[in-house]
Amino acid sequence: PVEINAYWYNALCIMEQFASLVNRTWEYSQLKEQVKVSFVEKFWMEDRRCLKDLVSGTKADRQIRCNQIWAVSMPFTMLDETKERQVVETVFETLYTPYGLRTLEIADEEFHSNYQGEMEERDMAYHQGTVWAYPLGAYYRACIRFSDEPKQTAKEVLHQLDQLNAALAEGCLGQIAEIYDGECPAESRGC
Repeated sequence: PVEINAYWYNALCIMEQFASLVNRTWEYSQLKEQVKVSFVEKFWMEDRRCLKDLVSGTKADRQIRCNQIWAVSMPFTMLDETKERQVVETVFETLYTPYGLRTLEIADEEFHSNYQGEMEERDMAYHQGTVWAYPLGAYYRACIRFSDEPKQTAKEVLHQLDQLNAALAEGCLGQIAEIYDGECPAESRGC
């Protein structure tokens, strides 16, 4: 999975910094560079301007999903700045909603627009288009990080966060819901 690799690389970079304090950087530096080269080679999809969600050898590899946002929101990342900006743009264009990020792009044939019905039907929608609120923090961090005008982008982020105020008065009062429907996220769902 893309996010596990992003966390792994970030951890290696942190360990490299700690190791430098005791003059043992080569172990982490070498591994870090190997991970970075392999990651870009295996995960980057040039034609889609984003990252694969996982490397499994199935059609799921090419699905546009929200977990890639963690690969560009960490302190240490594996992509060059052009690719990082492309990830943020693709996530915005295909997954962003004011209530969170879709778990799968609408254009995908496996997209489920609503989280409803019997448990099996709900389970099918859970990771197939349902909007999750919690990735917004990583998304906004990446937006500001790769903006040409970070102060202006921060103001835009605050405006976008204002749209979540309505969510605080619906469902579980004072809370943002776990999930929302993928096509028209307005009513809280899930926990």
